[in-house]
Amino acid sequence: MAKTFNLLLTENVDNLGIVGDVVDVKAGYARNYLLPRGLATEPSEEAIKALQKRREEVQKEMARIRASQEQMIEKLHEFELTMERSANEQGVLFGGVSQHDIAEALQAEGFAVEDRHVRIGEQIKRLDSYPIPIVLAQDLKTEIKLWVVSDKPAEEEEEEESGEEGEGGEGEASAEGDGEGAEQTAASS
Repeated sequence: MAKTFNLLLTENVDNLGIVGDVVDVKAGYARNYLLPRGLATEPSEEAIKALQKRREEVQKEMARIRASQEQMIEKLHEFELTMERSANEQGVLFGGVSQHDIAEALQAEGFAVEDRHVRIGEQIKRLDSYPIPIVLAQDLKTEIKLWVVSDKPAEEEEEEESGEEGEGGEGEASAEGDGEGAEQTAASS
């Protein structure tokens, strides 16, 4: 049995080729994936000629997609994205921020970014800023800045901190009260 098959692609296949390409693939990939799904056939002169017009259409479409991706990369260059998440006092997130979350947030901002374009190693689990690589194609790359911030307002966090200190929070209130009383005494004199 042959180790590789020579096939003609009838549809675009990621990381392999476009319509009308004649490719060499391993036997298992051909038998189990390409042929059963109708993505490839045996190459012949008639089949290649029949797919020539479709190939030209696909090439024009791919050129249009490439141009829009280049524009998107320019817009994404130095783009900053802020995501609010619940976190504890040490800044550790209760959940995490995944590449899916980042892709959804970018889609909400109007960018056509899929999960696979966002390249982070593992989930983000702390409040901080992170450089996030966006790779649309091997030569179309950029980096955005992701700010992961607490969903609690800063005043609310400060109140919780002062409430934990105990006397510090009450001491400030009594100092303010003394100041008002001193002003009233000065005014009545």
